[in-house]
Amino acid sequence: MRPHHVPTPACAAAAVGAALALLCGCGAAGGLESAGRTPSAVEPSRLWPDLPAASAAPYDYGEGETARIPGIRVPDGNVRALDPVAVVRAGLKAHPDRDSGTDELPQETVRRLNACGVQAGTCPVLAPYFRDLTGDGKDELVLGVTLPDHQLAVRVYMADREGLTRIMSTADAVISVQLAGRDLIMRSPSAITGYEYRTAWTWDDQQHAMLPTRDEILRMPRQRNPAPTPPASPSPSVSPAASDSAPGQR
Repeated sequence: MRPHHVPTPACAAAAVGAALALLCGCGAAGGLESAGRTPSAVEPSRLWPDLPAASAAPYDYGEGETARIPGIRVPDGNVRALDPVAVVRAGLKAHPDRDSGTDELPQETVRRLNACGVQAGTCPVLAPYFRDLTGDGKDELVLGVTLPDHQLAVRVYMADREGLTRIMSTADAVISVQLAGRDLIMRSPSAITGYEYRTAWTWDDQQHAMLPTRDEILRMPRQRNPAPTPPASPSPSVSPAASDSAPGQR
């Protein structure tokens, strides 16, 4: 047990003085200082209160659209076992729950899709990614399909009752697509120089679909100056066996 220290009268007086100095904010180093008057909360003012409410969305964003993918079975809910090309092909025959048109692919993309596995380097379906975006403990399938004019279609599929349901479908010109937690974030170029659009798609339990929960325009992050390239040096000869190996293989 630590010994209990009883302060002398002189020490007690010094302690009281120090406490008063702190409470009064006398300018001592580390002392408490006022942050100023707290601004009062102001409730929002509604402009043009007699303006009639809009009855329809100004444009179709693909939000809330879902579709059952015909002919695709997902035993045990394992989407990792699916063939991404087969999923996209089957999606062309799917009927969305509302007529938005976001599932249609350009004819050029459909032609390249039909050539997947036949003509090397022409398949528009990118490598799949997997992430639990719905919070049900099972991975969803995230696919990207390249479109003309540097556009990208992004789709998310979830296993549902031994079948497959598309819970997100959108297309845009993109800077990047990211997975952050349970959000899918798309960065797209803006017409304003130095700015970009960022849209975060998030699962919504009530709609049973992924919705664009955050859509904002932000200043693009500054690009760091690249490190100087070291001078070229002679490289050792590579054996034919090594040059035929894929990266990461031995």
